[in-house]
Amino acid sequence: MNMIGNIDIKGMRAVARLSFIIYYLLFVISPSCAQGGRSALADSAYTHERYAEAAVLYQQLVDSLGESAQLYYNLGNCYYRRDSIARAILYYERARLLDPSDDDIRFNLDMARAKTVDKVVPASEMFFVSAYRQLVLSLSIHEWAWLAVVLFVVALLAFGVYLFVPHLLSKKIGFTVAVLALLVCVFANVAAVRQRSHIEHRTSAIIMAPSAVVKSTPSASGTDLFILHEGTYVRLIDDSMRDWVEIHMTDGKEGWLPRTALEVI
Repeated sequence: MNMIGNIDIKGMRAVARLSFIIYYLLFVISPSCAQGGRSALADSAYTHERYAEAAVLYQQLVDSLGESAQLYYNLGNCYYRRDSIARAILYYERARLLDPSDDDIRFNLDMARAKTVDKVVPASEMFFVSAYRQLVLSLSIHEWAWLAVVLFVVALLAFGVYLFVPHLLSKKIGFTVAVLALLVCVFANVAAVRQRSHIEHRTSAIIMAPSAVVKSTPSASGTDLFILHEGTYVRLIDDSMRDWVEIHMTDGKEGWLPRTALEVI
């Protein structure tokens, strides 16, 4: 009886191990393998100039994995190759929102914008405002966060030098480095928070309709102000209505558009 009982216990353990292996293969390894396979298929489709197929596969990866600057960049390339400029700009803008420091994204976005009909000249702004915006966008949110952590550690070490090293010159250097590191650390945190706010509260959009008439009021009977064409970048002022949105152009123009004429970045 004891031998039979031992055999039963060993058999149960073997079944449990086999069940765990099957579970691991099905629910842990299989999804990652499937995603890796889908990514390889998308890359292969793009390489062989099957851009529509590649776009579908990249979109499926976005739907399953979540937003990614690289996936949005790849989608933008697919639509650019298909000469769908408005959608290419939309995905390049989404990629830039997640990684504003990427030069490839910025270059391809500029190339796509050059093909749009509307050539909007931005209104002039104060130099320090422009410089501040460029500085915030010089790194991604993750890079600013890592920089803040590193600078905080540097500030602690420098402050330790100020407190515990008896040499006067070392104390001055330590104190100066600690203050500067803390100031830049604070700015890095502000930049990271600002970028996160832009990602979570999106107030920019791309005109997707071939042409859209901007109205003076949120009504089809409103006065025609000007016409925008696909691919043009706009900022949303009032997004509270169901069918209409109030937009602001970088050159200062404002008006109302049907919600169906644009897509939020």
